[in-house]
Amino acid sequence: MQNIHLYGIPNCDSVKKARTWLADQGIAYVFHDFKKEGVPADLLPGWLQAVGRDKLLNRKGPTWRKLDPALQASVQDDASAGAVALAHSSVIKRPLVVWSDAQVTVGFDAETFAARVA
Repeated sequence: MQNIHLYGIPNCDSVKKARTWLADQGIAYVFHDFKKEGVPADLLPGWLQAVGRDKLLNRKGPTWRKLDPALQASVQDDASAGAVALAHSSVIKRPLVVWSDAQVTVGFDAETFAARVA
């Protein structure tokens, strides 16, 4: 498979697992580091449409918990979710993978990855 794009933060355990799994399978991918490269604003609406804001935003993680309660409460639609994700990239569930067929998944699960590359 070609043109797999993996988005995340290099020190995230789930991202590490996903990168290791892909490398162990000999599968090439492009890694996009949210901390160094930011969240691609042009791709974010497509991600929101593909997986939904409830799945895209990690509301259980430390970054979300540290946000002001008023900001958390303001996330009512894709536009507000996108604004928070752009401002606080660590609230995006990781890894976010855009597969070669343009399908989007979030999180790492070996079975899901294996099915995607089969």
